[in-house]
Amino acid sequence: MYPISTPSHAKLLRPSALPLHDRGGGARTVALVSPALGATTFISGITEFDPGTEIPFHSHNCEESVVLFEGDAVMDIDGREYALQPLDTTFIPANVVHRFRNVSHSKPMKILWTYASPQATRTLRDNGEIRAVALEHGKQ
Repeated sequence: MYPISTPSHAKLLRPSALPLHDRGGGARTVALVSPALGATTFISGITEFDPGTEIPFHSHNCEESVVLFEGDAVMDIDGREYALQPLDTTFIPANVVHRFRNVSHSKPMKILWTYASPQATRTLRDNGEIRAVALEHGKQ
């Protein structure tokens, strides 16, 4: 059963053994580090995008870092497009509007994301809706 706890309360997480949350629109997330594990300063997870999937423009109430694990990704930010290669890493300050897209028509794209707050939110640019990131990923 995962996560595995050590005597020091450290945790070992195996994404393949954790629940996969369908976010709709061709994106699925495995939540990794969360307050449920004892995290107090950040959360993280892995999201996979089907071919051609893009998430809407949005911002967060805290800093975010994204690492592209695999696939053909583009980050849209500041009115520009940036092609990403596997292991490229982004740093996005709080309240900066951005999005990620899988530009492949045949391969999935996979990212590791980290938010600098367990209370991270996502604000959609087009309608101003604010969502708790943890709720989007099946965590409360």
